[in-house]
Amino acid sequence: MKDKRILFVSSEVVPYLPETELSKTAFTSAKNAHSKGVQTRIFMPRYGVINERRHQLHEVIRLSGMNLVVNDIDMPLIIKVASIPKERMQVYFIDNEEYFKRKAVFTDEDDELFEDNDERAIFFAKGVVETVKKLNWAPDVIHIHGWMASLLPLYLKEFYKEEPLFTESKIVTSLYSNGFQGELNEGLADKVKFDLNKSAKTDTIETPNHVNILKSAIENSDAIIHGSESIDEDLISFIEKQEMPVLEYQEENLKEAYLNFYADLIAAN
Repeated sequence: MKDKRILFVSSEVVPYLPETELSKTAFTSAKNAHSKGVQTRIFMPRYGVINERRHQLHEVIRLSGMNLVVNDIDMPLIIKVASIPKERMQVYFIDNEEYFKRKAVFTDEDDELFEDNDERAIFFAKGVVETVKKLNWAPDVIHIHGWMASLLPLYLKEFYKEEPLFTESKIVTSLYSNGFQGELNEGLADKVKFDLNKSAKTDTIETPNHVNILKSAIENSDAIIHGSESIDEDLISFIEKQEMPVLEYQEENLKEAYLNFYADLIAAN
């Protein structure tokens, strides 16, 4: 795996957000790959709760400055970067004042999902791809963690399917037990259709609940990892129908298991 390239895209990453199974695993999987000589890049949203001064985030002017279209509206893309202390790993933050400046992650003070979480997820997916294109960095593997990142596989397979930088990339999605209750904005599918020209693959997210958003990620991925010991039974049944490589939950042997899983996917090209 030395000198291979893995792009880690996560809703949450420690130390920038509190430690959860998802944020810790996203960090650990990247750290383990990096320690074996794999070239890594980590992307996450720049939520307003992240302390930019403490974590030494700074804007990358050469990468910022473009607008991304979300639901026919131009939204400015700001890219910030930081280095994880002691690890020499770069983390790229997708930022936009309208979507991410608020001092919360997914929900408001009443614990209600933000009405624009659907657009935030679209913006994040497109922002990751456009930034990687500017970096001209072709990943061998793209590893997705968390529902906020789960539209990325769909966009890669449909909206960016002609982009040569990702032609050989294998998409891996990790599934976790933590989700959200209720649904995102019911207009999510229509907003995605605006980009995908009424692609049939948007049918899965017509009802934009947590399970369906993950199903969309699964059907557009090349392999799946169980990031939690307990996974929704509906998702397990859905995965079985896809007939794709699956790595079961790794409680102790995460490092070698993940690296071997990546290597097998790359070798299958």
